[in-house]
Amino acid sequence: MTYYVKDVLQALDDLTGGRCVKTPGDYAGGQNPFVVTKTSHIPGKAVTELPGLVWGDPEMPVRKIAVLMTMTESAIELAAATGVNALVAHHPIADAANSGGVLIRYYLGIYQLAAFELHEAFHGLHPGIAWLHGHKPFFATVCYDGIPGNIVYVGDALPEIKTVGDLMARLDRLMNVREEEEMLAAERRIRGSQAIEETSVAARCAILAGERDRPVKKVIHMFPHTGFTVRHLEELIRSNPDADTLLATISRVYPGHELISKAKELGLSFVCGNSHAMEIFENGIPLAKAIKHHLPEAEVVIFRERMTSVPLEDFGAAEIQAYGDQMRDGHLLGKSAY
Repeated sequence: MTYYVKDVLQALDDLTGGRCVKTPGDYAGGQNPFVVTKTSHIPGKAVTELPGLVWGDPEMPVRKIAVLMTMTESAIELAAATGVNALVAHHPIADAANSGGVLIRYYLGIYQLAAFELHEAFHGLHPGIAWLHGHKPFFATVCYDGIPGNIVYVGDALPEIKTVGDLMARLDRLMNVREEEEMLAAERRIRGSQAIEETSVAARCAILAGERDRPVKKVIHMFPHTGFTVRHLEELIRSNPDADTLLATISRVYPGHELISKAKELGLSFVCGNSHAMEIFENGIPLAKAIKHHLPEAEVVIFRERMTSVPLEDFGAAEIQAYGDQMRDGHLLGKSAY
């Protein structure tokens, strides 16, 4: 059976309950609430989410689909080199920003790639992040205190989660952390540098307040990057005085943040769960499974990012280090701004 780009769009529209952009009218005049412009008010850096087809000919055949979190030039190159016809990105796609600084229409055009995005149109369709973190929400909102995107859950721990240690062990098992540690150890050995770091290991689940043996019965689950504050925590505790655990996911806070001291003051355990780097598990796998269900004869793969930190002096072969010295000394020192 032959699938086309338009079939992928229909599958995405079906699995999101009709949230995709299908006609110009869907993104004009606020007709589609999932067409959202995101801006920090940095001149020229706003981006508008267009759930659905961002680039591609609706009549182009599709044999292989890649699901990924963020489209990058590395993803585009991997897709073209491995026979992928369509990229389905969770995060919004911005011209040039997500295509190596060049125009999407040129880059994807020469590789005959179609690109889709979903993001806010996919959020809220499943309770996966709560399940992964061992609780079942009885309260959920995506705009706590009237702040769009300020997602908050309050949930009861699943029967198998008795302690903070149980929650952390569950995450380590589901995220396959042991394998990630082995991968990092192998890379350090092969590259001859024990200073290499990798995101999923460096930013794995951690305790900011409390101990592993403390009980977990009721969880307040928030996302620090969405605008969640100490005041919000205090309000939630007033309405849920028996909550015992504060859980931060996707983003996290670090020592010195006021949420940590407030959690300690309130007698809460404070746990950082999965970082944003692990969202391919939370949203990527369900999305890929749903696409495969709608288009069973298409090949579906998952593109996973792996970000490492390598000391400058350990990066690359001796020849590339010499190249860097040559370019620096011959071309980059003593340059004026204009």
